Amino acid sequence: MSLETHSPVNAPLIGVPGGRQQLDTPALLIDLGAMTRNIERMAAFARSRGVGLRPHVKTHKSVAIARMQVAAGAIGVSCVTVGEAEVMVAGGIPGVLLTSPAVTPSKIARVLKLARQAGPGGLMVVIDDPRNAAELARAAAALPHPLDVLVDYGAGYNRTGAATEAQVLALAAAIAAEPRLRLRGLQAYAGNLQHIVEREHRSASAAGLRKTVARIVAAAESQGIRFEIVTGAGTGTHDLDAQGDGFTELQAGSYVFMDAEYAQVLAGNAPAQAFEVSLFVQAAVVSTQAADWVTVDGGTKCFATDSGVPLVARGAGTGSRYAFFGDEHGKLLVPADERPALGARVEFVTPHCDPTVNLHDVYHVVEDDTLVAIWPVDARGKR
Repeated sequence: MSLETHSPVNAPLIGVPGGRQQLDTPALLIDLGAMTRNIERMAAFARSRGVGLRPHVKTHKSVAIARMQVAAGAIGVSCVTVGEAEVMVAGGIPGVLLTSPAVTPSKIARVLKLARQAGPGGLMVVIDDPRNAAELARAAAALPHPLDVLVDYGAGYNRTGAATEAQVLALAAAIAAEPRLRLRGLQAYAGNLQHIVEREHRSASAAGLRKTVARIVAAAESQGIRFEIVTGAGTGTHDLDAQGDGFTELQAGSYVFMDAEYAQVLAGNAPAQAFEVSLFVQAAVVSTQAADWVTVDGGTKCFATDSGVPLVARGAGTGSRYAFFGDEHGKLLVPADERPALGARVEFVTPHCDPTVNLHDVYHVVEDDTLVAIWPVDARGKR
């Protein structure tokens, strides 16, 4: 594992005992031990269920972490944007799946360049519209090998995806008939199921989707169309969707880090399937002048704001509560007898890990109280 540094501010602290408490803040932290256990635990789970693991890199946007996932047994990675896929292919990551359709001329040109760079089997894309299929097929004529594609089914929020079973089957037939495209399978990712807190409700909803997916796969087979890959699922439904009755691979991503919302969602899972919070943001107390709170140097430019507020992990009392207080500041409401001192470091569990990561340039990788590496967020802002 490389100890290459990418930040001139905190790089001198690498290897210094106690360096974790001396960081220039705000700083995005990875607890290396916890993250490694999460990666190994999910890989072992997938092996035990006989399903593939193609984790989403939108969570971490890091080549170093993707390499760890592949080394642990992942068959590849999933990427939402062409930019993420470009970073992963350039980093030597195999089996890259682009999970959102590329439809504009500039995106199609980038996909074709990337497919050539990745080589046969190195890149797959999804399609939810016949027009896009035709455009990709024309562009793929310039490739030395067919372009691997999956039909995207609108299984969840319907942000993308063919809306009906009939549309899925018609699109699959069109792709299968196109020699410049190679139909590999079906994507059915349901993001709307991942954060259902009540496990029984989440389980029933996931079972309903698997039933629909199985029906689509069977209907395709009756028409002579084979979906070799059926990909979807996420951290919230990974154990429910690895039943052998629908999905052949999992796209879970947030398990590497966890966050405040997922920690609540998975709280009822069996201990063997539990994942640890491994991602934190460390801030410093920059003012103690107010009577009822202290101010820390982490605000809306430091934390995602779409899923509640950060939770105090360490450095302040259990009764402390964070509130957003501006672009660069947070208000930490603390009991009178638990007020942290000026300059004290407070670490927070992120409300939503994926967009929080995208607000930072680097990870500060720690083992206990020692900073052991600084890694870039390689695909930050890559579209």
